[in-house]
Amino acid sequence: MSALGLVNVSLEYADGSSTLKALDHVDLTVAQGEFLSVVGPSGSGKSSLLAVASTLIVPTHGVVIIDGEDVTAITPAQRTVLRREKVGIVFQQPNLLPSLTAVEQLLMREHLRGKAGAGEQRKARELLDTVGLGSVLDKRPHQLSGGQRQRVNIARALMRNPSVLLVDEPTAALDHQRSESIVRLLRRITDEFATATVMVTHDTEFLPLTDAVAVMRDGRLSRESIPSTQMS
Repeated sequence: MSALGLVNVSLEYADGSSTLKALDHVDLTVAQGEFLSVVGPSGSGKSSLLAVASTLIVPTHGVVIIDGEDVTAITPAQRTVLRREKVGIVFQQPNLLPSLTAVEQLLMREHLRGKAGAGEQRKARELLDTVGLGSVLDKRPHQLSGGQRQRVNIARALMRNPSVLLVDEPTAALDHQRSESIVRLLRRITDEFATATVMVTHDTEFLPLTDAVAVMRDGRLSRESIPSTQMS
């Protein structure tokens, strides 16, 4: 079943007297349990693709579908609820609050909604254990490595059981070993949680860990074959 779909999506910005087309008639389908990597040069439209897929930006033309529903024209309030309930976003920078522990990072949104009960606390601890952080639940960001902070970021995105997981350059600030561990973690999460995962990345070395690769060029998206070298 398709969890994420973009149909003939274009995104245009005014640029002085001309128009800049960030996305140019993009079609994309990502199924439940599928891990798609998106590569391409800077300025090709990768960030715009994630912004539209996450409903942070409404496309100029085309349709965005999440869990079989057309969400293109829903209200801003409805988009906020949709992102909270169905879309997990992993930003390039974890943006963790320095005063909060790893568990508290996951519960912050629940606290703001007045729903951080025993069940939510148990789930936060289970998710941190799932991403390999069961031994550092009460550590604060300055006590964690870069890879651990990114794992907290991923666990936080999973708190609401999203159908779609959108990941923006998760390895940009990590060394090779930590980068590989993060991509392998995303692979495992995609399989275990059956998310439709889209990862924008510059690390082409790890593409064999994903199911498919799409290339952005000048706002256009095309699927291409994964390099033949397989990672064990």
